[in-house]
Amino acid sequence: MTGKFQSFLQRVHPSAFLFAAQLLLLVMFAIVDGLQIKQAVVSILGIVVLVLRVWVVRQSPAVDSIAWILAIPALFLSIFSIFSTDTTLLIWTSLIEATLYFYTAGSLVAYMMEDDVVTTDEWFAAGATFTLLAWGFAYLYQFSQVFQPGSLVLGSGDFRYFTFVELLSLSFTNLSATGLSDIYPATAIPRVAVMLEQFVGVGYITIVISRLVGMAKKIKDRDDDD
Repeated sequence: MTGKFQSFLQRVHPSAFLFAAQLLLLVMFAIVDGLQIKQAVVSILGIVVLVLRVWVVRQSPAVDSIAWILAIPALFLSIFSIFSTDTTLLIWTSLIEATLYFYTAGSLVAYMMEDDVVTTDEWFAAGATFTLLAWGFAYLYQFSQVFQPGSLVLGSGDFRYFTFVELLSLSFTNLSATGLSDIYPATAIPRVAVMLEQFVGVGYITIVISRLVGMAKKIKDRDDDD
């Protein structure tokens, strides 16, 4: 059984599982919204995704030790945050989670850029990388509103603490340059984060995605000529 499972893993890149887990996490946010068990369910799924993130890094050109240095404290902080409301703990959890998401996203970009062959693995990696970047910036926004209350406000100018799914929605709209404008950055930290995310989103699409599309077209044209 172990040999068959290892053989299966050799045929399928972990980024496919990572992408599926990220999408599942989005669905779970909607399913458990408003329930008391929401934090526990999301935290448990987040830990699973964390393990997958490290797994992806181990299969890419990135350095394994750095991933584990980030993953181990993130894992314990994620567990402790289920039972604690301490703001200092949440600040460190947000920063380490953001760093790990960005590091994993960078490792997947390196994986996609290392050769001139476009595989199914790399298309899954492209989708997974986009979600990783969105999660990373969402944790930066979470850090911002805990570290500096009032740094994020509603469109009306009113302040309140936003849930993580609201911050994730803000992150996705900024990364994709959609900009729904229902949440505004009110201080320097989130404003810089928004600008960086918009820059990263445009750069990711124009450099990484366009490169994959261009290489895929070249391969198709070459096959047609043959």
